[in-house]
Amino acid sequence: MDLVDMTRAPGGSRRVASNAILIGAAALFFAASAAATLRRYAYMATMSGTPMTGGWMLSAIWTPMCGQTWLHAAASFACMWAVMMPAMMLPVLVPMLLRERVVWRDTSEFQSGLLIILIASGYFLAWMLAGLAVFPLGAALAAIAIRLPSLAHATPAAAGAVVVLASLLQFTSWKMKRFGCCRAMRPCARRPHGGALTAVLRGMRLALHCGTCCGNWMAVLLALGVMDWRAMAPVTVAIVAERVAPRHEWVARIVGYAGVIVGGAMMMRGL
Repeated sequence: MDLVDMTRAPGGSRRVASNAILIGAAALFFAASAAATLRRYAYMATMSGTPMTGGWMLSAIWTPMCGQTWLHAAASFACMWAVMMPAMMLPVLVPMLLRERVVWRDTSEFQSGLLIILIASGYFLAWMLAGLAVFPLGAALAAIAIRLPSLAHATPAAAGAVVVLASLLQFTSWKMKRFGCCRAMRPCARRPHGGALTAVLRGMRLALHCGTCCGNWMAVLLALGVMDWRAMAPVTVAIVAERVAPRHEWVARIVGYAGVIVGGAMMMRGL
């Protein structure tokens, strides 16, 4: 159903207007998230990291700062993750939410809007849970790198290897299948009938499909530095471009070639 069909359908003009409100609200949320992320990056840049063997700096996000406990460090990471996720994933989520709304013809605008909020909440809840799982792994690797200078020396080359491997996945049938599953995921035939919990679970399911589709680029972000906006910006562009571009297969391959070149250069520089 395109925009013209929606306008001609009963209540179609109202639905178009509400979709415009949804897009506008998402744009404001995206701008606020991006601004908050840049501000937090600037704040973290003033914090002294740990100089490591191999000429790189271990971000303070992975270790407790002076006077902090590990619980405080985990909470700081969770806050940073929650701030940056909307800026990264909203451009991907909004088209999915619009597809969900198209088939909810038997709902009022208020109910439809509430369901959208609940689905979006479930979507970002799933990404928050993923972030909580990432922190212990990153903190453990940081602790090992501090204790083992040889591992720290190899880290830049290892990060380049992660970029290369993640980029090579762009050319596999597995990645293309993930695209197909994500694009073929149909919206609910009607509004979720299980109440708030069903809508939240629907959002978490959407996040799971997104995670399997762009997980390789999230690995690149973690390898390059989750607190580095220079890593976040190209990763976000890659995720959005390959998901929303009309010729996503070609875009995925172009991004893959670029990633292989960048990762290869990182490996050579780190050796």
